[in-house]
Amino acid sequence: MTKPRRAGVFSRAAGAVHRQVFRLPPGGAPYTVERGIPVPATDGARLLTDVYTPGGAARGTILIRTPYGRGLPESLFHGRAFAEQGYQVVVQSVRGTGGSTGEFRPMTQEAPDAQDAVAWLRTQPWFTGRLATIGGSYLGWTQWALLQAPPPELQASVVVAGPHDFARALRGNGSLALADFLRWSATMQAQREGGLRAILAARRRVAAALGERTPESVAAAALGTGAPWFGDWITHTDPDDPFWTDYDATPALAETRTPTLLVGGWHDVFVDQTLEQYEALAARDVDVAMTIGPWTHLDTAVKAARVTDPEALAWFDQHLGTAAPARDAPVRIRLTGTDTWRTLPSWPPKTGEQVLHLDATGMLTEEPAAAGTIPFTYDPADPTPTVGGRHMSAESGRRDNRKLELRDDVVTFTSAPLDAALEVIGAAHVELRLEVESTERAGIFVRLCDVDERGRSWNVTEAFTSATTAGHLTLRLGSCAHRFAAGHRIRLQISGGAYPRFARNAAQCRYTISCTDSRLALPVEPATPHHPDE
Repeated sequence: MTKPRRAGVFSRAAGAVHRQVFRLPPGGAPYTVERGIPVPATDGARLLTDVYTPGGAARGTILIRTPYGRGLPESLFHGRAFAEQGYQVVVQSVRGTGGSTGEFRPMTQEAPDAQDAVAWLRTQPWFTGRLATIGGSYLGWTQWALLQAPPPELQASVVVAGPHDFARALRGNGSLALADFLRWSATMQAQREGGLRAILAARRRVAAALGERTPESVAAAALGTGAPWFGDWITHTDPDDPFWTDYDATPALAETRTPTLLVGGWHDVFVDQTLEQYEALAARDVDVAMTIGPWTHLDTAVKAARVTDPEALAWFDQHLGTAAPARDAPVRIRLTGTDTWRTLPSWPPKTGEQVLHLDATGMLTEEPAAAGTIPFTYDPADPTPTVGGRHMSAESGRRDNRKLELRDDVVTFTSAPLDAALEVIGAAHVELRLEVESTERAGIFVRLCDVDERGRSWNVTEAFTSATTAGHLTLRLGSCAHRFAAGHRIRLQISGGAYPRFARNAAQCRYTISCTDSRLALPVEPATPHHPDE
């Protein structure tokens, strides 16, 4: 533990640049930092904590609990930045990370440890009793863990791309979300072993290991005996298994009344959970607001901060202080396909429905198609690859799918060019009459794309599930807010997987799509004039 130290010249200069670039108020008040305070947990673990203290009376305390270390970017983006605005900021390394003692048990440890952190705050003479939380991704999960039994002092939360149900994220679609959580597990293990060099080496091992055929062999090659939790995630295949109880903070959605600002991205792996959080809290008349930008999961850490950090500060000023509400409406979304932000009174908005039918010629048509079938085969030795989309890697997000769509194991159905712009806002649904021949469970990956005048096929949203029998499959795609411009075409892409985003099918799978009774239903509203506001 270090003695409190005032911010130096470099820190003050960095703060000034940060405020300007990220559109924060002038601020710049002096502050001190005390690092490495050992906060006791109930079982004797010591959770190392840094405390940023403003020079004057604190406006409240902001708690941040992280497994990624207490330095950059958290120290700049939230520690220094909010301390300069008059808030006491407490940044804590969760157990087993950043020098905190105890075994790192991802997700499952956070509910009791968060309560211990708040109990410690209550003993501090500087604690005013006005508490807020903030953080993204795993730092968002630590908030949902706390919100299952929200402390009375908690007056505001800002959750950025933070899932409340990791069981669903890992296993909820019938297959293991392999690459995202393998890479994350390898990174967490490497972080404990040796910092950046170890992390880069771990990433190389993961890339090589993904050539293995089974999740077990992939994990062995990438992790060895490290990250033991990942083996548990492989073996517990049923998301309803009691094993997953501590990975699910859904009760928080029925329990908390804490004013909550939610932030997500249309290309974030957790965006549908963010939308679900808003709907659940709004239905209970909780003070909740939501901003969804055009971002990937990684974007929400830095790129999105120019939008979200000023919103977070305004949320704290309102709920820990006396500032007036800064939002024009509860919901603010970016309409992809444009540079337009739109405000809404709620989510989801009321929309109409446009139905397009699958045709055996590969068209999407407004009238029901004539009878016809289209077969394709998935080969686990050459699995259909992941191209862009909603996951956590640097390759996520909006990508041109043309090369992918040339593969024999990918089927597409495409509309005629649109006469007028069409806005799809909400969750599309696909109904497929499908025959599946396989000795094992078979994956189904469905994607909605926007085909521009040059023929480039840009992914908009998607869904994955598994099927074992023939029949009528109804699949809900992830929610989106997208404008298809006049002259563009709507494309539905269907395949047997997306590897390594999801574990590959264990056996060859033969699919036959019957175009009779197969259709795409889009939640649509007439396109409004395009007036960018940012």
